[in-house]
Amino acid sequence: MKETLYYDGKCSLCVAEMDKLAVIKGEQLELQDIHEVSDQLTEEERINMLKVLHLQRGEQWVTGIDANIAAWQHTRWGWIWRILGWPIIKPIANLAYKRWARWRYDRLYTK
Repeated sequence: MKETLYYDGKCSLCVAEMDKLAVIKGEQLELQDIHEVSDQLTEEERINMLKVLHLQRGEQWVTGIDANIAAWQHTRWGWIWRILGWPIIKPIANLAYKRWARWRYDRLYTK
């Protein structure tokens, strides 16, 4: 089943990561800039998607650090990213991601 990772194309760090991922990912992962599909989203959906990474797996949505881990499973480097999901590491990784994501969103979209 194909999965789609939605990312913020106005975030330079996000774009740099997606550029790397695009080169090494398998065919079952699609990368989608949120701004290219924003006309298909409600304003609330667009804002929520810009705040953190979203990965769609059929009808299921995975967000934040879990979306990042899931996306990298489509590469040969997936085993490294799975470390972020280990019980002792995941709370720290989640906290770091949430803080960074909030800072990034505020810097780009709130004045």
